[in-house]
Amino acid sequence: MLFPVCKKMRFTPATRPLFGMLLFCCLPFLRASAQVSSLSGVENYELNRPGVVMIRTEYTANVYVNSMKMDNRAFNALLDSIQKLDHGGGVTPEQKLDIVLRDMNNRPNRYFQTTFDYIKQPEQITAIGSGFFITGDGYVATNCHLIDREDAFIRRQFILSAFQQITDASIAALESSWATRFTEQQRSLMYNTYASVYSRLFSMILYGLQKQVYVVYRTDNSDQSSDTIKKPAAIVRKGQPMPGKDIAILKIDASELPVLSVAKTGLPQVGEQLFVYGYPGPVTNNDFVSTESAIEPTLTTGIVSAIKKSAGGWPLIQMDANINHGSSGGPVCNEKGEVIGLTTFGSLENTGGLAAGLNFAVPVSILDEYLDSAGVTPAFSDASRLFAQALRFWSDRHYRAALKTFEKVQQVNPHYPGIYTYIARCKENIRNGKGINTEPMTALLLNICLGILGIILITVYQMRRSRSGAGS
Repeated sequence: MLFPVCKKMRFTPATRPLFGMLLFCCLPFLRASAQVSSLSGVENYELNRPGVVMIRTEYTANVYVNSMKMDNRAFNALLDSIQKLDHGGGVTPEQKLDIVLRDMNNRPNRYFQTTFDYIKQPEQITAIGSGFFITGDGYVATNCHLIDREDAFIRRQFILSAFQQITDASIAALESSWATRFTEQQRSLMYNTYASVYSRLFSMILYGLQKQVYVVYRTDNSDQSSDTIKKPAAIVRKGQPMPGKDIAILKIDASELPVLSVAKTGLPQVGEQLFVYGYPGPVTNNDFVSTESAIEPTLTTGIVSAIKKSAGGWPLIQMDANINHGSSGGPVCNEKGEVIGLTTFGSLENTGGLAAGLNFAVPVSILDEYLDSAGVTPAFSDASRLFAQALRFWSDRHYRAALKTFEKVQQVNPHYPGIYTYIARCKENIRNGKGINTEPMTALLLNICLGILGIILITVYQMRRSRSGAGS
């Protein structure tokens, strides 16, 4: 009959201190409940970082290019004309070289000739994007456009890559034979010359185009060093690049991987906080950032700016979190750490660059369509479930309980990202006497008992006051 008594209770000035004691005893329990529903940015990153992956689509082909030769007669005639111009000795060697390069650029047909020979140039181009594990046995969600580029785009990239390498080699050969070193302006002029030559006189043919998709992710070792694992992926299901449903499901051979939780609710609300993970190109390809740290995902934050509709009529999430090329396919998470969408495309300025803060994500409702058709159910792995539990203990400063749980993660997956760092930090905090020594369940039971005791005391106190009032 506890609840009827509590329902009739009135908290007078005399009973408020007792109620305050009751509330204080229950605060740790209330705090633990609140943490389940909302994570800080640090907690969000620590929870989801291990399951974010890089998607690499590698295309290989042979590019066959007409070999070229210099028309020595025309070139020698040019040199003779320059020599006549310099009969007084007033033209410097640098000026002579400028005259040669400018004339070659203005009249490339005169100085370059085609041959019947072809140069075989092996080429590889790579498209990099983002994705995330949705099951512990290796299913990955990402964007379709990362693995399914149109043929015209691929051919153009191959030809540009082949042109770059052949032109660099040709310029280096000229510098060697002429015993000179081109300035940046002269080198740029030569690039224009060769571009004109190849576009007018020479053909480039693509043969043997092949594609392989890889999932790249991080693993950790007992010495707290990390390795990068690159595994070939099979394409399980895919939609169409935008304006289609830009979703792809991949599969690698693995077990007990770190997994992100996929939200089961509908669309987020405008103004809701978002956490966006991925591998933006300007960071991944930055010469001043070590290649070893390239596998560390970048976190940007923002809010839901609007809910829009795509050209196909299905919903899109507009957000102001910063993204860039390479962010595509990465998870967009809410404050609970759940994935609510996949970063997919941005907005272009009139200059052709990406407009800051005007970006879009495909909601998980579209992802669910492809998961259902593939018969894939998103689910935490045992390793991820234990890791999430250990992080809660860590956040609550229950370092002994956190250590035991992190060690269980280690037993399930000895290479779980971050596991050895957390184990070392837990041991250090325990050695230094930091944290709460009481076991979390013991602390919870103690708080509940204290809470019940507080309620009993308040009830008894009010009953006695009631009786004393009636007696008077």
